[in-house]
Amino acid sequence: MHEIEPPHFRKVMGRFATGVTVITATTGGESHGMTANAFMSGSLDPPLCVVSVARRAHMHAYLLEAKRFAVNILAEGQADHATHFAGKLVPGLEPRFIDIDGIPTLGDASARITAELAASHGCGDHTLFIGHITAMDADERRPLLYFDGHYRAMQETCGAETPLPEFW
Repeated sequence: MHEIEPPHFRKVMGRFATGVTVITATTGGESHGMTANAFMSGSLDPPLCVVSVARRAHMHAYLLEAKRFAVNILAEGQADHATHFAGKLVPGLEPRFIDIDGIPTLGDASARITAELAASHGCGDHTLFIGHITAMDADERRPLLYFDGHYRAMQETCGAETPLPEFW
């Protein structure tokens, strides 16, 4: 086995295009957010989602304390929000939070998912937080994408809608 160097790991894993989310939670009466692209659906029944958060990230402690969180899926054109919540504050950007059952969500996100922490599992230097989904909504805007270290926009390659398989 060869040792995988972190820069090589990031370069290869960056070849997988993802959407961009902002994870939000409240602790001590304050709303917190963190940009993340390590997010996925976990289960249809029960409805679960999974986010991966570095143990050294402030959000890690916030999620453990809050036990409730939101996943805010950003839309095309919201790279400034992603940058802001990645720790590089954008002058003039004042994110608007909307409270859904005591969980802060981004009011202008393309989709919002609220969840209660169902489980957490260590995964190397990260923790996988599994949330039982309590509410969700979405609009029709195209998503903000992340690929090869850059924010991107989606471009349709064919006009036909791809049907979902009967079981996926």
